[in-house]
Amino acid sequence: MKFRKMMMAAAAGMMILAGCGSSGGEEKKADSGKEVLKVGVECAYPPFNWTQTEETTTTGKEATPIYGTSQYAFGYDVAVAQEMAKALDMDLEVHKSEWASITQGLDAGDYDVIISGMGRTAKREQSYDFTDPYYYRTNCLVVKKGSGLEDVKGLSDLAGKNVTVTTQLGTGWVDLLDQIPDATLGANYETTSECFMAVNNGVADVVVVDEPTARAALATNPDLAIVTLDENDKFKNDEEMTNICIAVRKGDEETLKKMEESLKKIGLTSKEDMDKLMDESFKDVPATSISG
Repeated sequence: MKFRKMMMAAAAGMMILAGCGSSGGEEKKADSGKEVLKVGVECAYPPFNWTQTEETTTTGKEATPIYGTSQYAFGYDVAVAQEMAKALDMDLEVHKSEWASITQGLDAGDYDVIISGMGRTAKREQSYDFTDPYYYRTNCLVVKKGSGLEDVKGLSDLAGKNVTVTTQLGTGWVDLLDQIPDATLGANYETTSECFMAVNNGVADVVVVDEPTARAALATNPDLAIVTLDENDKFKNDEEMTNICIAVRKGDEETLKKMEESLKKIGLTSKEDMDKLMDESFKDVPATSISG
């Protein structure tokens, strides 16, 4: 597979980039003389992205330095960004941002694009432009083992159970919570890890999230269980939260074209290729990743 071969052949020794952002519309240059692809990433959303202290992952892949810190980022999003930068002959610069303010950094010009597990929603498309998807995900529920909710097959099974539900702030999942019958809307949280902790601690009964993130959580939270909803009894109109795309500033046609062309160059166009890369990313999720 083209993309996996490119990943295997990735060169070691990516430099830690220094300096300030560009001004006056000029392209920033790295010490290597190459243009810099500045990417906004949450760095707290495994397996899509996370923060770690080591330069390499558990399987020896090269993580990317996080701009302005001594930490590193990796995950599905970062692996994609690394290959895109190579395809564009650019150096990669990862900027860590809290999810709630990640679009603000794009607006301010702190980075050129967002590659951070972002769903392409109608509301977001009013303010930003998006590439075609670089990943397709499935939504699910996460519950606590022994809660009696592990055997739920569809949303209708939750009727009368009066569950307290939660999800991550600022996501399209917030709009889906009302579809859970007889549910109480609990507090939503800045990160998915806080959502899972709420279920572990009994503060909430159900987390609405995507399947890859749920799988990553279960790797370190054995007391949790994933509920995969039946095709005929799942969330309605949740397609916006299944398409993961790259966001650019509204009207930035040049950057959008670069991103779309580089996605094609790296061969990440089929669901099969996407799932294989996601499986590879799971192997590198650290037992404890830094969310702060």
